[in-house]
Amino acid sequence: EFMGAKDALCKVATLNIGLPDTLAYYDPADFAAGFKKTMAFQPRVLKQNRGSSGEGIWIIKLKKGNYCSTYGERSCTDDEVLDMMEANDNHSEEHTVAELIEFCVSGRTGKSGTWTSKGVGKYLEGGKAAGGQLVDQRFCPRIVEGE
Repeated sequence: EFMGAKDALCKVATLNIGLPDTLAYYDPADFAAGFKKTMAFQPRVLKQNRGSSGEGIWIIKLKKGNYCSTYGERSCTDDEVLDMMEANDNHSEEHTVAELIEFCVSGRTGKSGTWTSKGVGKYLEGGKAAGGQLVDQRFCPRIVEGE
């Protein structure tokens, strides 16, 4: 079975070397529910499946820092504010959970707020067969020391 690097992250999530809160999303409803749960637990890296320039790769933190202590203990609400940085140019944005989900699923709309990203969102467009995917993994701050 062919497996890309982002798929591999999810396949090893349940092994000793993986993190159980690493998820792949192909469906908007699964993304909304899963991301709200993971975001409430730890800072995240959200990665689109297309490209390798860093566009559509976001480091995301809760502005209030009110993370739960156990994965699955709570889910974020739509109005919680996120501090975000995009990997392609390290610019920062601030959006609600609902705005981020809207941007990732539908792109720039009236419900997604105003984005300064060069990207257009729509990361799940076309479904799995067309490469529409988001990987949601825990942010590891020491990654700057080497991969």
